[in-house]
Amino acid sequence: MNVAGIILAGGRATRMGGGDKGLLDLGGKPLLAHVVDRLSPQVTVLALNANGDPRRFAPFGLPVVADADDTRAGPLAGVLAGMDWAAAQGFDLIATAAADTPFFPSGLVADLWAGMASEGKLLARAETERSGGGFDRHPTFGLWSVGLRDDLRRALSDGTRKVVAWTDRHGCARVVFAGDDPFFNVNTPDDLQQARRRIG
Repeated sequence: MNVAGIILAGGRATRMGGGDKGLLDLGGKPLLAHVVDRLSPQVTVLALNANGDPRRFAPFGLPVVADADDTRAGPLAGVLAGMDWAAAQGFDLIATAAADTPFFPSGLVADLWAGMASEGKLLARAETERSGGGFDRHPTFGLWSVGLRDDLRRALSDGTRKVVAWTDRHGCARVVFAGDDPFFNVNTPDDLQQARRRIG
C-alpha cells in the first residue's frame, strides 16, 4: 500500500481549555507521539495537519500542513490540506487519524484498504458496533482518494462542514472495528485521566 498518513490536529481543544491536546503528557510522552507511533508503521510517509506556528511541533520531525485558509472549517479542511500535500508527493491515497485518539487499531489502514477494495469505493471510514445495536461512525479515521480533492474543495466553498455529509455523496465503504473502545479520544481533562489509567 502506497498511502500517505495525515494526523488531523487542527481542532481548538475548547473542552480542554484551548491549546494543543497533542502536546499533553500521556504516559511520559506527548499524546501526539502515541498517535505518530501507531500510524507511522501503517503508511509510507506521515504529515501533520495543524494551523498556527508549526515550530511547536518541531520535535516530531514531521511536515506540518496547514489548512488552505483560516476559516476553521473543521476536519474536512484538514483532509483537503492533506490531499493537496499528498498529491504533490505523488500519492493517490491518504489515511487520516485524529491527534487525540491514541488507541486506534494497529491494522487500521490495511483494514480500510481491504474494505475500500472489496466494495469498489473511493473512500472508506471506520465504525464500531454499539452494544445495544447500531453503529458509531468515526469519520476522521478514513482512507481517501486524492482524486476527489477538487470536489471536496468545491464542497467546502459551498459550506459543507460535516464529514459524512460529503463522504456519503460518493459512497463510502464502512469498515467495522472491534475491541475495547478503539477510537476513544481525549476531549476533556477526565478523558485524559482515563487515558492515563489505560496506558498504565
